Amino acid sequence: MKDLILTSFLLGIGLAMDAFCVSLASGLNEPGMSGKRAFAICGTFGAFQFFMPLIGWVCVHTISEWFAWFEKLIPWIALILLGFIGIKMIVEGLKGKEEDKAAGMSAGTLFVMGIATSIDALSVGFAISHYNMKEALLGSLIIGVVTLIICRAGIELGRKVGTKLAGKASVLGGIILLAIGIEIFVKGII
Repeated sequence: MKDLILTSFLLGIGLAMDAFCVSLASGLNEPGMSGKRAFAICGTFGAFQFFMPLIGWVCVHTISEWFAWFEKLIPWIALILLGFIGIKMIVEGLKGKEEDKAAGMSAGTLFVMGIATSIDALSVGFAISHYNMKEALLGSLIIGVVTLIICRAGIELGRKVGTKLAGKASVLGGIILLAIGIEIFVKGII
């Protein structure tokens, strides 16, 4: 049981890094973000990081041939989703379209970001395929909670830095998202 907890905790840290960077970018974009909004963002990333390993686990135990084919698309999906949103943020920041960032990213954009930053967690289902259902649930829960905590730290750090960057926070946030997409793509292809 200790091995399961430690392994899940370490997996959570590793898997949360992409979501941390997106949370950092969100904090940069919205330095005045409410606590409720911050929790919604962190909760979304934590929920996706919780469900994706479980989906991967189910795939290993049911439709593994299909999942092996889909796994090859993960780097491309992450690059396209994060690249599109990152470039959009950069363009808006350079054009000075940061007038009302209080609304922040829409629920749809947050959903897409949740998928993009957690899609690599599907492969964790292979790593935990020897777990029984109860162990897979516990491990995924730990991963989700670790992600939530790390993302909250990312938002807070971004909010503090974002107030100092003022008008160019969107450009920096977009660069971060684009870099994450490229990093996931390169790791997935190599």
